[in-house]
Amino acid sequence: MRGTPRALCSAARAAWRQSFPLDGRDVARWFPGHMAKGLKKMQSSLKLVDCIIEVHDARIPLSGRNPLFQETLGIKPHVLVLNKMDLADLSEQQKIIRHLEREGLKNIIFTNCVKDENVKQIVPVVTELVGSSYRYHRGEVCERPPVFLLDTPGVLAPRIGSVETGLKLALCGTVLDHLVGEETLADYLLYTLNRHQLLGYVQHYGLGGACDDVVSVLKRVAVRLGKTQRVKVLTGTGDVNVIQPNYTAAARDFLRTFRSGLLGPVMLDRDTLHTPPADP
Repeated sequence: MRGTPRALCSAARAAWRQSFPLDGRDVARWFPGHMAKGLKKMQSSLKLVDCIIEVHDARIPLSGRNPLFQETLGIKPHVLVLNKMDLADLSEQQKIIRHLEREGLKNIIFTNCVKDENVKQIVPVVTELVGSSYRYHRGEVCERPPVFLLDTPGVLAPRIGSVETGLKLALCGTVLDHLVGEETLADYLLYTLNRHQLLGYVQHYGLGGACDDVVSVLKRVAVRLGKTQRVKVLTGTGDVNVIQPNYTAAARDFLRTFRSGLLGPVMLDRDTLHTPPADP
């Protein structure tokens, strides 16, 4: 991964990568053991609830949703809440909704819990769904009914559909960074930002221009942030102290900056959104 860095190039002349190398990555180990236990507990708890509120990241509205919820669609009232809408590029929001509706979803709410945006829509929707469900009707549903919330831990699907889906989930913080590798994640983030022409990282880090080589980018980020370290190198004349960029620290800062929204809104499922639906 740390080959000879290419010179930074301008966005106008850059030939961005059109694919990301996915071979040799073991997605199975990204699913921690405690999640399997949480998944079983969630399955046993479903019989206690009248309505399922599934909370998912709005930056990946189509990727990585747990199939457990798919199994319950049509059986129990279900609401999909796509949170962190402030971090997502929702310029094609209607296309996202149509895509999800083809999967059988009818109740979709985009929210931003930090600013309480659209959050107040959830209870009225749930109230109406439970009240109109003959199977789960509990008597009269008032305008302000007592609502009991059964919270469950965030649980990934035990089988992630593809390596790229796993990388998207990891970028959104649903997989521990060290399981994937911070520098690998930073490289996938750089690939995604460049491919979608989201070049806010150039200005944020004061780079000379956009670049598709993660080693060059992380080196400049590390130097700019002072994330360097002295390393002893053995030479023919003895040990020599060399200043070396801390690539891992730079990658962590790059990921943290992206997740906080400082690089602008993004839609990680853009390619999936533009893929024609498969024939039934």
